[in-house]
Amino acid sequence: MARDDALAREDILAYLDAHEKKSLLRFITCGSVDDGKSTLIGRLLYDSKLIYEDQLKALEGDSRRFGTQGEKIDFALLVDGLAAEREQGITIDVAYRFFSTEKRKFIVADTPGHEQYTRNMATGASTADLAVILVDARKGVLTQTRRHSYIVSLLGIRHVVVAVNKMDLVGYSRETFDEIEAEYRAFAAPLGFESIVCIPISALEGDNVTAKSARTPWHKGPALLPYLETVETAQNRAGAPFRLPVQWVNRPDQNFRGFAGTIASGTVGVGDEVVVVPSGRRSTVARVLVGDREVARAGPDEAVTVTLADEIDISRGDVICAGRAPAEQTDQFAAHILWMHDEAMIPGRQYLLKTANRVTPATVTELKHKVNVNTLEHLSGKTLELNEVGYGNVATSHPIAFDSYRNNRTTGAFVLIDRRSNNTVGAGMIDFSLRRAQNVHWQDLDIHKAERARAKHQRPCILWFTGLSGSGKSTVANLVEKRLHDMGRHTYTLDGDNVRHGLNKDLGFTDADRVENIRRVAETAKLMVDAGLIVLVSFISPFASERRMARELVEDGEFLEVYVSTPLEVCEKRDIKGLYAKARRGEIKNFTGIDSPYEPPENPELDLDTSKIAAHEAAERVVEYLERNGYLRG
Repeated sequence: MARDDALAREDILAYLDAHEKKSLLRFITCGSVDDGKSTLIGRLLYDSKLIYEDQLKALEGDSRRFGTQGEKIDFALLVDGLAAEREQGITIDVAYRFFSTEKRKFIVADTPGHEQYTRNMATGASTADLAVILVDARKGVLTQTRRHSYIVSLLGIRHVVVAVNKMDLVGYSRETFDEIEAEYRAFAAPLGFESIVCIPISALEGDNVTAKSARTPWHKGPALLPYLETVETAQNRAGAPFRLPVQWVNRPDQNFRGFAGTIASGTVGVGDEVVVVPSGRRSTVARVLVGDREVARAGPDEAVTVTLADEIDISRGDVICAGRAPAEQTDQFAAHILWMHDEAMIPGRQYLLKTANRVTPATVTELKHKVNVNTLEHLSGKTLELNEVGYGNVATSHPIAFDSYRNNRTTGAFVLIDRRSNNTVGAGMIDFSLRRAQNVHWQDLDIHKAERARAKHQRPCILWFTGLSGSGKSTVANLVEKRLHDMGRHTYTLDGDNVRHGLNKDLGFTDADRVENIRRVAETAKLMVDAGLIVLVSFISPFASERRMARELVEDGEFLEVYVSTPLEVCEKRDIKGLYAKARRGEIKNFTGIDSPYEPPENPELDLDTSKIAAHEAAERVVEYLERNGYLRG
């Protein structure tokens, strides 16, 4: 490297030991587009003499090919590694860089400024201790500056540096700097930062980056790098209660059974009392291993394997906690949610929720409000769009172990995953468990579903008729119920139009309302199955995710999807209610098949096309299926 380190030449072991004991600061650079984030990091590396000679030569060549600074070195190219980034002069992905000075080690995440890459910025912020928020001195505080500041505060970063960049382009004006600082501090006052330090810089010229600049004699504060070398930001995770999310049960032979994972907080040592969540079983730590090396004690971020003095059933997904301070458990909680996908978040829709060690189905049951990132005011809304932040209630299918995010950024965080595409669509920060999660318990009843079904001589199930308007769903369902009634079977029909006159009269036809419509009907059908009934549900139910949710509410074999697959053109010709004609004229919005999508079932139990068979024949096929599979015997 260009830096000549005398200690490294004289005593390499002493050099490595000193280097290992330096504190580590993780920080991010963020802000609006073209505020100079990559240039700033490049300048830090360059002025600190942390660039190899061959890197410097390559940088000089790249600056001539891709640079935007004429004959000068374009420091942004040290960080912008993607071809698209170099061609457009912007940051797209999160770029991580390690560097070290005599006083400290650093990992910096250069995050994108474009609004469409906000999710990438949130990823970089999730592990940072400090944020350097850049502001272009010519443009001042912008919407994206505010958005990134709010997300930074949500993600638990409590120390912020506001680097007012490109001061060279405003003549190093103190008045400009003071106006930006005042505006930012007024906006950020409610965000709960412990410290906000504002520094006037020119990343391109090097002013106030690694040393105080003579061009800003009015600035009495520190330069950026000296401040980063001395600021104390670390949350006392070592002093927090011990948490080890179990990632793997290590059982190489009959004589060893260890529980492996990365320590989220606290420390663990031999003899410590621990409690396992969710089982509540207690034991003491027998051994602590880091790799194949046995240690007396380990702390946060160390990958460890622990063995216990007692044989306890522990699986992946459990959390080993400090005996005196176990994590909470809940299946309903309030959380902040950052939405990260083009397809909106819809309350009632089922996603997969992933914590540090567990995956479980989950739904956002209620969106309480959205946040206006410019004013921080709370806005009403039913859905979250890409890059929007909201606050709401989440329900999981299985209880999870957690701490509030403000107390533990590892066990208090989660992501939401789309069940079809497997894409990560949202990130969340748990606030607190809802009281009703502790107050509402299942009441044990003496009469159960099996007894009710036997009394009716049938196997209860849901016959879920789905298809376009006019496909014949309700007609076929009505004929099936008449046939079953004649056979002495106990049934009930939930029809889409009829339910909207009562239970769901408050719902419209937006995607969010359609999801809630199906959620309520599915829960009602589940209760009827528990009563031992054969339930016929006739709803368009256009979304596969909601039909899947309905299926998963009941036991295997109790949900039978009947796809009435009559083609759109046939349904439109029938148009008994005149709805298609109105939709074509634009008089009805969000009409399935016209301006709202229908997702056909992939593997329905029955597929009935009423353009090819008569309704009574379709009904007979349903009854035959029930008889053949034992639903009419009991």
